[in-house]
Amino acid sequence: MNAKTKGTGNAQKTIALNKRARYEYHIDERFEAGLSLEGWEVKSLREGRVQFADSYILFKDNQAWLFGCRIDPLPTVSTHFTPDPLRTRRLLLHRREIDRLGGLVERKGKTVVPTAMYWSKGRAKVEVGVATGKQMHDKRKTERDRDWARQKSRILKHA
Repeated sequence: MNAKTKGTGNAQKTIALNKRARYEYHIDERFEAGLSLEGWEVKSLREGRVQFADSYILFKDNQAWLFGCRIDPLPTVSTHFTPDPLRTRRLLLHRREIDRLGGLVERKGKTVVPTAMYWSKGRAKVEVGVATGKQMHDKRKTERDRDWARQKSRILKHA
């Protein structure tokens, strides 16, 4: 057992973070959604072979779908099966959560983006955020604040 899961049965381990979403959007609310995966995808997630910087979430037929998430197959995937790394994956949410998110998306300037992927009790979960787009001056302010925090920690470390 590794240090994160030792002693607790419900520890969370991060698979991937969508740093681009935090840069591009103001995240207002967060929801936890399950992810419908195939066997080879679960094995690839355990190896950390996922990229979802350009992924997004759409609502069709009262269901939430994750588009653009790339899960690269392991080289040991069966030869009689051709995996699709960019297939659309269904997000598992309660009906009222889907209705709430769908209602928020219909408002002007709101979107739903995946912010993180992690393990929770042995299951792959996606953190979904309701977001509004940032303007260019907001992005510059975020960078300036982050740089100042980094400089401040360096000053305190050497002082």
